[in-house]
Amino acid sequence: MSNVYEERSTMIAAGELQSFVPFGREHCKNHPNAVNLQLRQLQPASELWSSDGAAGLVGSLQEVSLQEREKEYWQLRKGPTVATDEAEYEEELYVAGHMVIWSRGTKSQASYVYKAFTVDSPVQQALWCNFTVPQSHKDKKEKVEQSVCIVQSTCVNVHTVSGKDFISPLPFQVSTLWPTTFGLLFERKNIISDAPMSPTREPLPTLFSMLHPLDEIAPVVCKTTGLFETGRLQYVSDSALRVLFSCEEPSIIMTYDTLQCSHTVWALRKVTPEEQSTLLKWPGQDGPAQTPTAAATFLGAHLRNVTRLDSPGSPLHCHALHNQSRVPSSPSLHSRAHSPNISNMAALSRAHSPGIAAPSFTGAQRFNMSCHSPSPRAHSLLASPNSTLNDTALLPEMEPILPDLCIEQLWSESAAAYREKSCQASKVFITSDLCESRYLCFLVESHQQLRCVKFLESNETSQLIFTSVTSIPAKDAVPLEGIDALLVLESNGSLVLYTGITRPDMPSPVSEVRSSVQHNESSWLEDSTFQPAAPHIQALRDPVSNRVTMELSNSSMLRITIPEVATSELVKRCLQAIRFILPKDMAMKVLVKWYNIYNAPGGPSMHQEWNLFVTCFMTLMGYNTERLAWTRNLHIEVPLSPVIAPKKARPADTGSDEDWAYLCASDYHCQVLAQPAVGVPGLQEAVPIASMEEGGPVVGLEPSALLFPHIPALFYVLHLLYEDLKLDELQRGGARSLIGLLQQLARDLQLEEYIDLYWRDYPSFIKTFKEACVIDQAQLEQVSWPMYLNGEVPCVFSWLSSCLRGQEVPPFPYLPGICERTKLLVLSYALYVVGDENAVSTNVSKYLTRLTAGELSTAVFHGCGKTRQQVVSMSLAWVFQHSSMPKIKGFLSNDLESVPFGVALPIRDAITQCREHPCSDWSEEVCALIGREDLTKQAHKVSLAKGKPVSKYKIETTIEEDGMVDLHPEVTGLIWNQDLRVQEVRRLLQSSRPVRVNVPHLPEVSDHEYIEEKENKLLQLCQRTMALPVGRGLFTLFSYHPVPTEPLPVPKLNLTGRAPPRNTMVDLNSGNIDVPPNMTSWPSFHNGVAAGLKIAPASQVESAWIAYNKPKSAELANEYAGFLMALGLNGHLTKLATLNIHDYLTKGHEMTSIGLLLGVSAAKLGTMDMSITRLLSIHIPALLPPTSTELDVPHSVQVAAVVAIGLVYQGTGHRHNAEVLLAEIGRPPGPEMEYCTDRESYSLAAGLALGMVCLGHGSNLIGMTDLNVPEQLYQYMVGGHRRSHAGMNREKHKSPSYQIKEGDTINVDVTCPGATLALAMIYLKTNNRSIADWLKAPDTMFLLDFIKPEFLLLRTLARCIIMWDEILPNQEWLTSNVPQIIKDSIGLQEEALVSEDLNMETLIQAHDYIIAGACMAVGFRFAGSANSDAFECLYKFARNFMQSLTTTTSSTPGQYNLQTCLSMVLLATSMVMAGSGDLKVLQLCRFLHKRTFGEMNYGFHMAHHMALGLLFLGGGRYTLSTSNSAIAALLCALYPHFPAHSTDNRYHLQALRHLCVLAAEPRLLVPVDVDTLKPCYALLDVTYKATQWYEETTVELMAPTMLSELHLLKQIKVKGPRYWELNIDLSKGTQHLKSILSRDGILYVKLRAGHLPYKDDPRGWKSLLAPSVNNRNPEVRTFKPEAISTFTSDAALVSFAEYFCKASENMKHKQETVALFSAILYECVTQENPEMLPTHISIDQAVKALERADVSETFGLWQMKLVLELCERGGLQQKPQEACRHGCGQLLRSELLPVMKSSADRALDCWLRGDHVLQAYVSGQPLSEDANISMLACFLVYHSIPSSKRMATIDLEGSSSFPMFLLKFSQLGVPVRALLRLRPLLLPTGGCAAELPR
Repeated sequence: MSNVYEERSTMIAAGELQSFVPFGREHCKNHPNAVNLQLRQLQPASELWSSDGAAGLVGSLQEVSLQEREKEYWQLRKGPTVATDEAEYEEELYVAGHMVIWSRGTKSQASYVYKAFTVDSPVQQALWCNFTVPQSHKDKKEKVEQSVCIVQSTCVNVHTVSGKDFISPLPFQVSTLWPTTFGLLFERKNIISDAPMSPTREPLPTLFSMLHPLDEIAPVVCKTTGLFETGRLQYVSDSALRVLFSCEEPSIIMTYDTLQCSHTVWALRKVTPEEQSTLLKWPGQDGPAQTPTAAATFLGAHLRNVTRLDSPGSPLHCHALHNQSRVPSSPSLHSRAHSPNISNMAALSRAHSPGIAAPSFTGAQRFNMSCHSPSPRAHSLLASPNSTLNDTALLPEMEPILPDLCIEQLWSESAAAYREKSCQASKVFITSDLCESRYLCFLVESHQQLRCVKFLESNETSQLIFTSVTSIPAKDAVPLEGIDALLVLESNGSLVLYTGITRPDMPSPVSEVRSSVQHNESSWLEDSTFQPAAPHIQALRDPVSNRVTMELSNSSMLRITIPEVATSELVKRCLQAIRFILPKDMAMKVLVKWYNIYNAPGGPSMHQEWNLFVTCFMTLMGYNTERLAWTRNLHIEVPLSPVIAPKKARPADTGSDEDWAYLCASDYHCQVLAQPAVGVPGLQEAVPIASMEEGGPVVGLEPSALLFPHIPALFYVLHLLYEDLKLDELQRGGARSLIGLLQQLARDLQLEEYIDLYWRDYPSFIKTFKEACVIDQAQLEQVSWPMYLNGEVPCVFSWLSSCLRGQEVPPFPYLPGICERTKLLVLSYALYVVGDENAVSTNVSKYLTRLTAGELSTAVFHGCGKTRQQVVSMSLAWVFQHSSMPKIKGFLSNDLESVPFGVALPIRDAITQCREHPCSDWSEEVCALIGREDLTKQAHKVSLAKGKPVSKYKIETTIEEDGMVDLHPEVTGLIWNQDLRVQEVRRLLQSSRPVRVNVPHLPEVSDHEYIEEKENKLLQLCQRTMALPVGRGLFTLFSYHPVPTEPLPVPKLNLTGRAPPRNTMVDLNSGNIDVPPNMTSWPSFHNGVAAGLKIAPASQVESAWIAYNKPKSAELANEYAGFLMALGLNGHLTKLATLNIHDYLTKGHEMTSIGLLLGVSAAKLGTMDMSITRLLSIHIPALLPPTSTELDVPHSVQVAAVVAIGLVYQGTGHRHNAEVLLAEIGRPPGPEMEYCTDRESYSLAAGLALGMVCLGHGSNLIGMTDLNVPEQLYQYMVGGHRRSHAGMNREKHKSPSYQIKEGDTINVDVTCPGATLALAMIYLKTNNRSIADWLKAPDTMFLLDFIKPEFLLLRTLARCIIMWDEILPNQEWLTSNVPQIIKDSIGLQEEALVSEDLNMETLIQAHDYIIAGACMAVGFRFAGSANSDAFECLYKFARNFMQSLTTTTSSTPGQYNLQTCLSMVLLATSMVMAGSGDLKVLQLCRFLHKRTFGEMNYGFHMAHHMALGLLFLGGGRYTLSTSNSAIAALLCALYPHFPAHSTDNRYHLQALRHLCVLAAEPRLLVPVDVDTLKPCYALLDVTYKATQWYEETTVELMAPTMLSELHLLKQIKVKGPRYWELNIDLSKGTQHLKSILSRDGILYVKLRAGHLPYKDDPRGWKSLLAPSVNNRNPEVRTFKPEAISTFTSDAALVSFAEYFCKASENMKHKQETVALFSAILYECVTQENPEMLPTHISIDQAVKALERADVSETFGLWQMKLVLELCERGGLQQKPQEACRHGCGQLLRSELLPVMKSSADRALDCWLRGDHVLQAYVSGQPLSEDANISMLACFLVYHSIPSSKRMATIDLEGSSSFPMFLLKFSQLGVPVRALLRLRPLLLPTGGCAAELPR
């Protein structure tokens, strides 16, 4: 029995065994799969449903399940990592028959089915694979789609986690699929590898890839490199090559060559473009049959044309693409010795001699591509069995399929020793050892060998370098990633743990199921409950993390857990540090030793782990732990000898005597005794168990121990780890534990300074240490003493303190990857406190030295102090870039809580400053850190949540949809909160309810006449109703997000009426009066546009949804046409499939064509898109070749197409189009009546289009000088002889019209408007005076008679917008456009002195039209600006025209003309006030809405309601832009000739009225409270850039507000005091603000504590911070705890107030504390720094402890000191005015700090007064036993006094005066206040012993 115990010491205790059954198997039993269904069909129902089932059925089921069982297989993996710790789970993919079951389970939760799939044919394979979906934007990262792939014989089903399903058909039979980092690899089944050679064809590839389920399957190429040739590229076509393994990270695959019997590793990467072009260019030299491209084409043909999805008879082999002479086919070449194909390079590398390089790989070798196939399927590939490549494959239209992936050889098995048959690896995996070396292992079962190849990643090229190969005897093996180990099943059935290739020293011939294992961090043995006769382990499978399944010989399975390397965080980090500093082999030994001890059977419980580690570690360094008192106490409970330990140590539930003895001996007990306050009598004797026993000989070290030479280095790394632990509040216990070990090592290495440091940190704890072990001098020479131990003692608190005091600091050492917290905090201080902006980039070495395993270079740089103004934001940004660190994510607010309060204070200070003045473009994480949820939310791209419409004011809209319910009532309610103007606009613009027809019934009118009268009245009203949709489209612009499953609601156009008093129906269809035909066709088009314009550009609209909206009934086709146009205007029509566009156009429906052409071109504005150009050219005869067939295109469609050309080519200056359009303006009427009707609108359209093509180019029209564009346009404008037509359309215009006699002069009435506007647009804003003078109104009566007054309006408008900068918003400028003759004559008219020569009517009309044109110009110039001067000026003219209209004298100019002018001025006023909803303009519109008599026709109503729509554009969220493009769109839309009736398109196509949408832009800024997510009011400061008209000015606005055009603004700032400030700086670019405005203009704002929103508290009198006048008592700072809830909803703060700030009965004596806590809470909450509450309280606690003098550790005091230093620094360095807003003043503003400082000073000064132990310390004498050492340590820490060793270096002799004393000590960096306290002790007392400063 004894030998078993000895052996057990090398075993490792594994976790419990559990039997394992794949979860999917259980689940499948319940699945109604095909097997069960077939059986049910066979059995009669009675048997099937009998209670126990017929015996026959049971038997057959069993048989079936046995067969099924053979086909099942499963794989397990670790679930993809999620942030939470709980989320470590296992996933299983189980396949049986037609089913695939994906299940998940965690330690805490049983497995459950995540997804189950059933497919039609048996599943051949199922695997997980990640596909990358490339993003359209370059800056976005590629999206990774996790998916499961199910392989059937003919296709692969891919199901992604996000819910997408794909089916990819397979063009050949597949043997296996392999997941890679790029997608899937397919290995083709090789059907006849031994068929006779057929020399005519190249072999086809065997390896294919598919990067995404929607991509084509492409062959994989391989690149081989030789010694004497450049790399060759060829398809992978070797049928002897089998893929064994694929890996995603690193991206490699492993193959096995069945003929060469060797394994090869390849790197898998994407093909480079050069390689692709090489493949395409390949020239064929030896005739067509052997051209590689032919074969590629043939392959392409085959892959694309497989008709039946089964495999071709011939194997798709592969051909090389390199240019060599073809070697004739000879038998010798077929032998494998010459290694044709891609293996030749492998052979070369194996042979290690370049001489055996194979002959050139030729087309004739080993093709194996004959068509002798046993099945007739062969014909699916080739036309006939003996056809050659030439007949089938050289089809011209086939392109070769380009490869996506390439494999490059990395390593190949050498040595022919392995070259026996069937040594193919059965299992391949990658593992790493405890020292992070990586190995590729493959198991060759036939040899019972596991071969491990070590590989490294090279630095430069990210290439892998494969080094040594090691073989381990093994029957089976699996990797254990979780513990970097490898579990090997040896041939004798025992389990051994390896780490990498290191194995335990001691053999363990255990025949039972036992595992003795050794691993870099773990090694273990399984303690099994089996008897020796039990079944033995046959195989291992399914390793996940540190769990693995064992298959036993009786085919049952067991799951076993291999223990971790360490569970406690502290031990893990110590092991990391040890591994970092030691050489690899040594580290490996230590880790293995530790693993064996830690996981020995009966190992320690959790809290024992540290003690065990210390003992193990010290023993390895040569200590005899039994002889040291403190380590001996560590194993009172757990002796190291495993013999005594029970087999499995389970902590007993009841206590025992040993527990008491253990407690008495613990260091905690010593510490408690050290504090005089506590201490129970009777325990005293138990303490010094050890220290009393041995006064005997000193203990020595064993120099032969493994780690003895490395003791100093190990001590140093553990010290750095200790410093790092001090920076984490949660790891302070770990720091305490380390102190014991460090203290012992420091004593033995005689490092005084370190001992002093530890004593200062834990005075009362260290006091109890007395022993030191002596290390002989001779032994010390063996120890390698690193140079960094002789330098300064690294103490992180002192370093930070020096930083704060502004002293020079040496770089601080740190361990990369282990002490990351040190690195973060040191660099944060360097950035923020020292103010070095480059601290994190170029100057890192100034502040940090990386400790390397070798020697350390200690170069010190000299830093220079800078101001720290802009540094703050950098430091935060930097802290975030470090979130990529492996161990520590960059600071998040909760990480900061674990940083000690003194250390964290500067960082919190930085955060506070950033919170006050953040940048608008910081990343989301930074905003979350500084506590600005408003900015975090802003970074999420969200638009306003659509609430249900508020039904407060809804009239009957529930019954009939009026199409205006989707506006945001919360926003409109804030913008117009005083009245119901939005409701009024809805009432004016609704067209879905019957109108009221009120006609008085006079007695003399007969009933029949009365009905006719009512219908005539209704017809008049309908003119208005039909015009409403144009305005409604503008009013509801972009306000709705459609639901993809519902059609768009289109409100009805209701043309019926109701007659009071009985509400009888009046209808136009009664036949009593004549109704124009097609009256409603255009109104329904507009109605469709209005409905479509509601869709916001940001909505999700798909092609299918657009088609889904198509109405069934033909009468709604016009509405649908309008809907299509609207989709173009909001940019969604680009999603409509080309097929659908073609479909709609071929229907030949006129309206649909108009809508579509205008829609697609508006969506492609200015893109010169070729496909759209082709589409438009078909509809414009002038763009077709002269010989083309004449198409019958309706005139209005031609007009639309011409404008569409202008839109697509807007601003491009395209020469050909400009030339054609210029000619089209003056297109003469042709013979046979073509081009004779509505010529005006065509000419105008051509003019507008020409203007758009050359928009704003002015005289810089490149390459068009020979066209004389301006002169030609001028001629069109004023008339003259027609020029001869140049160009291709000359033929068409030869014969004149038979109807219209124009002769050879230009018909100005047709061409003038288009030409005028074209000139205006070409010279827009160019201020070109010569062109503008052409457009001046004539100033003689004679010339005035020659021009239509309407054209004067156009000319004036055109002239003014060319002279853009001269437009002024005042009456003088407006009237200055009127020629003198008109002014004079109109002035004379009143005095009746008019001469007979003057035609007064002409003059007055001219005057009115010129004024209207000038008003329009003002409207364009100030569009969307709400400029008050412009508005008042225009409003005044509008009122003038209104008066003229309503008075009787309107006969002279004519009602119609006045009405036109009034409409234009009204539109101009609306343009200026667009989106503002101004009441005065609304009143004008409402007045004109009511006028339905007289000259009021359809067109005027359209104008008035467009004005109303513009006034409330997009429900107040949109306004107009004045960009060139916007002005062009407005000119098209607001052309001043409105249609006379609803079918009138003579002068202007009605559809163009909607183009004003292209001028709309969102400029409404809506503040949204980030907590309630409701829109609210907020004050903004908007700063305008300086321009020639005004200086830079800042205006205060109350948002929600409409902003000016963004290029005019400099910055926008949300003002305090109610909301947190926020600055949007537009000088850096307007992109950020544009993205905010485009998402409904939402600007998130955050209310400050204690404030109420403006809506609830307009004047700010209700705020809790408002000073109350009558409250004069001193208690003003303490507030009632109930009031806290108004400041904060944080549960923790509310509870704090509840429990700590209320004086309850039992707290009478704690009144002070309660008052203090209340004051602290009040301050933190009102200053909005609730995170400072713990800091305040910790400061209080530190000082209180000091006052009581019970200080066992000086940690709190250190923090207090750092706080004080930060505050002093803030006060000293800053200018006084800056100090108030800077530094700690913000965070600790109260009187708390001075009070605390004086308390601490007082406590230490009191202690100083006695006879003094300080004297002894300073002079270096030993300290007495009973002295209060703790207070001494506090004094030294608080006053930054150096260690006695360093003080001893100062010679105080002869320094009798204080200044000398000061000078000498200042070199040590001792502050003056400390020297004042030291002086009495150190200086000989003269007469100058002053009092201590208080």
